[in-house]
Amino acid sequence: MMGYACINTDLSNRSKKDRTTTNRTMIKRTFQQKGIQYASELAVQNCADLLPILQWNEKNGIRFFRLSSEFFPWASEYDLKDLPHYNQIKKSLAQAGAYAKKHNHRLTCHPGHFNKLASPKPKVVENTIRDLEIHGELFDLLGLSRTPYNKINIHVGATYGDKESACATFNSNFKKLSDAVRSRLTVENDDKASLYSTKDLHELIWKKIGTPIVFDYHHHQFCTGGQSEEEALKLAASTWGKYKPVVHYSESRAKEQSDPKIKPQAHSDYIQKKILTYGVDVDIMVEAKAKEQALLEWGKKHGTLL
Repeated sequence: MMGYACINTDLSNRSKKDRTTTNRTMIKRTFQQKGIQYASELAVQNCADLLPILQWNEKNGIRFFRLSSEFFPWASEYDLKDLPHYNQIKKSLAQAGAYAKKHNHRLTCHPGHFNKLASPKPKVVENTIRDLEIHGELFDLLGLSRTPYNKINIHVGATYGDKESACATFNSNFKKLSDAVRSRLTVENDDKASLYSTKDLHELIWKKIGTPIVFDYHHHQFCTGGQSEEEALKLAASTWGKYKPVVHYSESRAKEQSDPKIKPQAHSDYIQKKILTYGVDVDIMVEAKAKEQALLEWGKKHGTLL
């Protein structure tokens, strides 16, 4: 399967009245002024809109979708169960989750880059655990499996001068997570040579705590770990056990726009190339800025969405 991330542009770019999105949020000042009541009003709309997005996906032959991390604005500042609309939110998410299960849709997420389980700073780790637990609670409300099939994917983060030590910290903090998060957590290779390659993650994370590795094609170009694309993909896939591996695919925006001033790691709007999976059965998350439109255009060009 091939999927897209977080925003359906066809639905979210409509007029405010007809807009469908799970990304309604607010700035900190607004939250300070309006508080949990307004956060709940936005959250109930976000959660209600997930089902029509999944229905649009089903209609268009897309059964792989990355959930947004914006369902609950400023969620770190309150418990979800304290939201005034919690019962309505719970019902909407249960309906969306049941629809996904009935139609075999795979739902995953990719919490923000600020999540750093390897950080030596206790407050950073505390905030990371808090954010990851919110995602775990969301997935439980959706009724999603506590397995990597419904992955919660993060990066290890910085090396803090010593990869082995940083990964040991990551592995130690991993044990502090609830089963709702631990059972779903995956790690992804980085796009800087100084950070973590697929091989690094295999040796320093997977061999220690068994967390599956999400292989990112585009990132691998900048951090190979001495492996070919095929070698790294197959190594990452070997960590998934009985669950179908997820890979990320994007192409260079600098090449797409023919602009060498653009950062080479930046993602393109659309994707063009045939995706080589080297005989490995994987689900492909397309990280293109045109979202579902990029996926549909690629499908037209290649005659399939895999």
